[in-house]
Amino acid sequence: MTKQIQIPTDVVRVEKSGVRFNAWDTDGVKRTSEITTGARKRAFEGSYLLGRFEMKNGKFQWRRWDGEVSQTTPITEDSSIVEVPQEHEEILQFIHNSYGLKPKMLMMSELKWKYLVRSGVRGKNIMMTGPAGCGKTMAAKSLVNSLDRPDYYFNLGATQDPRSTLIGNTHFDSKKGTYFSESHFVKAIQTPNSVILLDELSRAHPDAWNILMTVLDYGQRYLRLDESSGSDTIKVADGVTFVATANIGNEYTSTRVMDKALMDRFTIVEMDVLTEQDETTLLGYMFPSVDEVLLGNVAKIATLTRTESNSETARITSGISTRTTVELCGLLYDGFSLEESAEVSIYPQYDSTGGVDSERTFVKQIVQKFCDDGSSDDLFNEDEMSEATEDDSY
Repeated sequence: MTKQIQIPTDVVRVEKSGVRFNAWDTDGVKRTSEITTGARKRAFEGSYLLGRFEMKNGKFQWRRWDGEVSQTTPITEDSSIVEVPQEHEEILQFIHNSYGLKPKMLMMSELKWKYLVRSGVRGKNIMMTGPAGCGKTMAAKSLVNSLDRPDYYFNLGATQDPRSTLIGNTHFDSKKGTYFSESHFVKAIQTPNSVILLDELSRAHPDAWNILMTVLDYGQRYLRLDESSGSDTIKVADGVTFVATANIGNEYTSTRVMDKALMDRFTIVEMDVLTEQDETTLLGYMFPSVDEVLLGNVAKIATLTRTESNSETARITSGISTRTTVELCGLLYDGFSLEESAEVSIYPQYDSTGGVDSERTFVKQIVQKFCDDGSSDDLFNEDEMSEATEDDSY
């Protein structure tokens, strides 16, 4: 009987950063805390990957993995990690020679990358802005990895209790009585030279913004623990850098209008929408086994939708994000056709109301131009055809 090969749920590569051995998964997420120091050190010294395997008891175990890694979410290419200098002349050289630290998968201009690194080195509060799926979080994580500093991650868009996340909670114990437990954020801001990522800040509850006001203000830099018995005031440690990501614009319906006073506490680094050439380069790097013509067609489709959405007579409200093109190419890698991939990854993002005049139909027309057979037989579904027939009867 053939022995079944167990496939890991996640795969990480270990990189040495100073005296630490950090583990990064295929999405660029740090998994260091989940793996023992010994396992990480052996993996680094042996130059092999670690896989996360589910055991019979339902628990998980990290161990050596020599198999292939899916190209849909490839492991981020290693970038040189260096000590950040302290003297001004050395800092200048570090900033202006830092472009080599940028991962190949991060499509960001040399000027903006250097500006991002400079802001991080100088301890500025940084806000990464740009359309959804353009690489804001990836850029922030790349900065963290390049600077080789202690880092902390907080997704403010996912928390419903900002006071608990940023300050802490009051608990009751039968032996201790009532006591206050500080949040992980309090520990983070007391760590010198740490980089703190505040993801999805534009989706955060306004209470989170109010709490962060004094923390982010260069003239104050403190956090008051109102929940503790003594209402202690915690000072932000020297060298702490805050990096936030935000979606700003009317098209982001789940976001809030950012407070101007909060915005003024940040240095803004705006991520650009990728050009057709940059998109093709990125997709080719991520999916080298997918036909180049197909990848080029995906980039063309994305560019056409973005151009149309920005025109004065736009027939669609938004273009396709890079996150969507990556997902679509992942489907191509797994054997789906371009038309099938678009059906499940692109079309659901567009409204079908209006039949042949709908946003979805317009995007289908764009995609159809790049399908192999050039056929339009399957361009419209039955409902759209029915509605079109009704419209013709008037």
